[in-house]
Amino acid sequence: METDLEPLPEDWSTALAVVAHPGDMEYGASCAVARWTSAGKQVTYLLATRGEAGIDGTAPKEAKKIRTREQIASCAAVGVKRLEFLDHPDGVIGDVMRLRREIASVIRRHRPDVVITLNHHETWGGRMLNQADHRVLGAAVLDAVKDAGNRWAFGDLRGTDRKSLPKWDEVQFIAVAGSPAATHAVDITDSIAAGVESLRCHTAYLAGLGAKAPDPDEFLREAAQRNAARFGGRLAATFEVYR
Repeated sequence: METDLEPLPEDWSTALAVVAHPGDMEYGASCAVARWTSAGKQVTYLLATRGEAGIDGTAPKEAKKIRTREQIASCAAVGVKRLEFLDHPDGVIGDVMRLRREIASVIRRHRPDVVITLNHHETWGGRMLNQADHRVLGAAVLDAVKDAGNRWAFGDLRGTDRKSLPKWDEVQFIAVAGSPAATHAVDITDSIAAGVESLRCHTAYLAGLGAKAPDPDEFLREAAQRNAARFGGRLAATFEVYR
């Protein structure tokens, strides 16, 4: 029997969300982001790829441009003003040490209170396999948070001013969205509409899914309602928390 979800702590000011593709945050987590930005918190997005392999009927070069534009619009829908890309190859992220180094660098540069990422487990629950990029990226995020706090790890990192980036070991916790082992939740009753709009911004991507594409409003509300059963009846986005 599943236990009740604890409220995700919200006594913080800044967060860095690190995911693999355009659209990853929009399948639930962006509903929570909208709540936080409306309360004055600053959330920055860092994407490992530009999603160029994500639209079957569109060549990667064109898909890259489309999905970048869609992610920019999606960020605006939930009040995210900072968006960065690492430009790893979509679908085949494999250079884990480069990934850890780059994420650690961004953490040291932005100095967030909280780091958010997407499910890194093998499945979404049951037998539904998770995608490789999500697993590689999520695991790299967990390691990079520790790397960022170790002055001897990637000690040669430099900022845009060429000065050494000091360690950052004050991340309060890592929140993993979409995890089958969720421990915490955020009340998104008042922010789900913005989250729905952020998913709708991925027009070309959703169209490319054809009949498999979810209706953004139905998908997000049904998921939030399922989560509500473990969160006092409140519409919720869920997270697994690591400290």
